[in-house]
Amino acid sequence: MVKKLIGKKLKATRLRNDMTIQELAVSSNVSSNMISRIERGLTTPSVEIIVRLANSFGMSINYFVEEAEKGSTIVHTKKGQGEPIFFFEDKHQIISLTQGLRDPNFTVFFDTIEKNCGSGDGGMVHSGEEFALVMDGTLEFIVDDERFVLEEGDSIVFKASLPHRWRNLHQGKTNVLWVVSPAPSLN
Repeated sequence: MVKKLIGKKLKATRLRNDMTIQELAVSSNVSSNMISRIERGLTTPSVEIIVRLANSFGMSINYFVEEAEKGSTIVHTKKGQGEPIFFFEDKHQIISLTQGLRDPNFTVFFDTIEKNCGSGDGGMVHSGEEFALVMDGTLEFIVDDERFVLEEGDSIVFKASLPHRWRNLHQGKTNVLWVVSPAPSLN
């Protein structure tokens, strides 16, 4: 379901912007083959790829991972009940805590990251700000070539336009609460 939703939104956004797959591939630095597979619902893209694609349209990743049609002014999420969004299959599970909020200016995720899982070697860059609070475990952040090691209770906030990446250093799972801004642009 998530694969198909992301694919439908990507294709609709690309067509609305009068772009070919090849033009989007060049502007996002994502292969045309990968874009085609995403649009057809054959693969779930990584967070890094979604960020690159969203940046090509001047959007945040929220647009591609949240259902705007379910808009509400209040979202109450009980422990363990958030809307799951899976990336990297069984190594990285993201739960949205703002799923369904109408016109949000931010989004909140609860992220469970398996041992040795990371965001990749390339630094992600996008608009806005990010905040991460390590609930338990240990997470290494590299932001603008500066290294930070966050343990339980530690947090970091930074301009997302700075190249950044992260990796789980804990011997087990690391749980992180993310707040990402801005909200998606639904033009």
